[in-house]
Amino acid sequence: MRQKTSYIVFKMAVGWVGILGSPTGLRCITLPQPSEKQALTALGIDDKATPAKEYFQDLIRRFRDYFNGRRADFPDKLDLNEATPFQRKVWQAARRIPYGQTRSYGWIARQIGKPGAARAVGQALGKNPLPIIIPCHRVLSSDGGLGGFSGGLKMKKYLLALEKR
Repeated sequence: MRQKTSYIVFKMAVGWVGILGSPTGLRCITLPQPSEKQALTALGIDDKATPAKEYFQDLIRRFRDYFNGRRADFPDKLDLNEATPFQRKVWQAARRIPYGQTRSYGWIARQIGKPGAARAVGQALGKNPLPIIIPCHRVLSSDGGLGGFSGGLKMKKYLLALEKR
């Protein structure tokens, strides 16, 4: 049985962002979407989810700061119950990448004790339900190339440039 979830969708200059959380922690964040409807769809909420504007106010403020080019920290508790143990390790390592810096897929593989698993790291990052909070956009190929990004390479370039300012 799934836990009760709460959500909010809000508009920023860069688009609509959605947040989904459970009593355990944050479950899903959308990257900016062109419409409120697309943000809701990307969240994948079910009919048991309830809107909870007041619950997410501090996180919304930090997202606004982040997308306005100001450093914002995201120490929030996460609900990763639906992730595999490998994904959790990868995502925890990615969370340690400092703002404005990048690391390689191989670096994450070494951090989790699986030095030959760079490709599997990339696959795990591609399933990251909490972009920005788990900053998978900060992970590059070993040759410095962008690699992949579930939000698209244009968004990855945008986020990296935003953090370089």
